[in-house]
Amino acid sequence: MPKKILIFDLNYYPDHVGGAEVAVKEITDRIPPDEYEFHMVCLGYDSKLPKESQEGNVHVHRIGFTKSNVELEDLSKFPLHYNKHLYLFWAPIKGMLLHRKLKFNATWSMMAHPSGVPQAIFGLFYPQVTRILTLQEGDPPEYMERLYKPIWPLFKRVFIKADVIQVISHFLEKWARDMGYTKDIVFIPNGASTESAGARADEATLQALRESVGKQEGDVMLISVSRLVHKNAVDDVIKALALLPTNYKLLVVGGGEDEDKLKALAETEGVGKRVIFTGHVDRTMTAQYRQISDIFIRPSRSEGFGNSFASSMVLRLPVIATQEGGIADFLFDAKRNPDKETTGWAVDKDAPDQIAKAVEEILAHPEQVKQVTENAYQMVTTTYNWNHIAENMKEQVFDKILKNNFATKEIFTS
Repeated sequence: MPKKILIFDLNYYPDHVGGAEVAVKEITDRIPPDEYEFHMVCLGYDSKLPKESQEGNVHVHRIGFTKSNVELEDLSKFPLHYNKHLYLFWAPIKGMLLHRKLKFNATWSMMAHPSGVPQAIFGLFYPQVTRILTLQEGDPPEYMERLYKPIWPLFKRVFIKADVIQVISHFLEKWARDMGYTKDIVFIPNGASTESAGARADEATLQALRESVGKQEGDVMLISVSRLVHKNAVDDVIKALALLPTNYKLLVVGGGEDEDKLKALAETEGVGKRVIFTGHVDRTMTAQYRQISDIFIRPSRSEGFGNSFASSMVLRLPVIATQEGGIADFLFDAKRNPDKETTGWAVDKDAPDQIAKAVEEILAHPEQVKQVTENAYQMVTTTYNWNHIAENMKEQVFDKILKNNFATKEIFTS
């Protein structure tokens, strides 16, 4: 009889997924269904999606307001905008109704914000159900703490009542401690889809893609694969592009609430014709966009981990990034981290001039780039391999707290 785990996550496949959702799928798809049965309560958004469906190894239960043919920008408009607020209280009710029928052994929250709050409410009514909390946050802790001031005692319970916390970066481990969690913490990072990301598309496909984005002979294509939100700092990449020669172009892959603002900035900076916005694209296409590009740049203002960096390293793209949050766990700069094997080029946040200089340095030293990208590739394919990560999640988290029949929940060692 498999152990049953109820996952709380805001979104899930097939649409509008981010790093947390990728992690859930990559992990659960690799765990035998005869050992663990996963259910999830998430928002549906699009009326074309069924209320229930099987997505890989996860049985998905969708709630919330919906409308037809939803685009990414619709999520911030009426009525879908209210979904994420209602989710805090709607999701635990749905979870409790499911629990009466399915009898879950554990709940698993993907991020404290916002999914931890439904888990905490569920736990008020069913304290005997084990609680697993994964910290995947990319937003600054100060922002999230300020956001939850009106329900601060409940938000604190997300942390202090967890039976185990798994973090994807040491930056988030510190946050868990700052929030009052005293038990052991399991450090298991996110990974990169090394098989799909590393598979090169045929040349005809890539040439057609180059033509579609206007990449010509002699052009240097910079790329940022990102949600277009303030924390991901695509604005700084646009400002850096204005400092570089006219044969340098920027491919912005992804959509988000700041898209119109960024397009206006590109015009203001005089690089409107050199910045190509793809809008939201299927995640399976992002590898092809990387393959026609020369340098990956994402100078994040905050970051929990950043799957996008690792996926770029798999393709041996040179990576320019800040060392904010979890990025510091894997991006090591020759000057800033002389004791580490170099894996990228680090810049300060809010520093377009440093981005431009890093681009020039990369273009000027091809042999150095070859060594650095090989270092990064080897690191990602060994340390950040989803097969290893799923195995660690199963053994160090699920098996340890659900199969070892502890006398109390308090006994847990990582």
